[in-house]
Amino acid sequence: MIVIKTPEEIEKMANACCIVAEILKDMKAFVKPGVSTKEMEMFAEEKIISRGGIPAFKGYRGYPASICTSVNNQVIHGIPSRTRLNEGDVIGIDLGVYCDGFYGDGAVTLPVGEVSPLAKKLLKVTEEALYKGIDKATPRNRVSDISSAIQDYVEANGFSVVRAFVGHGIGTSLHEDPQVPNFGVSGQGPRLKEGMTIAIEPMVNTGGHEVSILDDGWTAVTLDGGISAHFEHTIAITDGDARILTKI
Repeated sequence: MIVIKTPEEIEKMANACCIVAEILKDMKAFVKPGVSTKEMEMFAEEKIISRGGIPAFKGYRGYPASICTSVNNQVIHGIPSRTRLNEGDVIGIDLGVYCDGFYGDGAVTLPVGEVSPLAKKLLKVTEEALYKGIDKATPRNRVSDISSAIQDYVEANGFSVVRAFVGHGIGTSLHEDPQVPNFGVSGQGPRLKEGMTIAIEPMVNTGGHEVSILDDGWTAVTLDGGISAHFEHTIAITDGDARILTKI
């Protein structure tokens, strides 16, 4: 069931999303060669709590950390550890916050120092694909109009869209209806309506779209070893252009 939010509920969501946006912005200065992904988690968790939020991911379906840190060929759900970042890595940071009854969810992929031209292009195309999808998030369009716009842009730039994981509705639960794939034919799926809140999150690989799950039960990696990028915004459908809640 798709839950339509009132303006007051969307404002509460915006508060949670603001915490997400501020911390992801802070991460850009924190991420550098030599930093461990566990140090990144500790940094983020302290900031979430200091801003009055609760880490949404910690304990969710048994996930053991407050953020997801996915390095290079890791697509999503990388678990923070003592692993230290190296010059030339890329790292996806996925962050959720629960505050005043509502959730916010966002992700960025950051370069660690100087990265390869291929990695730079991957990050640029993935973030641009996110905004191509957001542009389609208007009333009377359908969910797959978002999906198709993302897939078309990614594939036109020579990359592939991960199919095993999708975006989602969000509100009083971290994951709500509808699912929001990053691939598909336009004109299908639920019709978008004012008051819907969804998380759009393209995951894009330099090689094929296939993934596998590591023995930790969480970390998804590219099957062919190619690098991956992940960007995400929580948005609200309005009577005009979508409102990006996780954007400062």
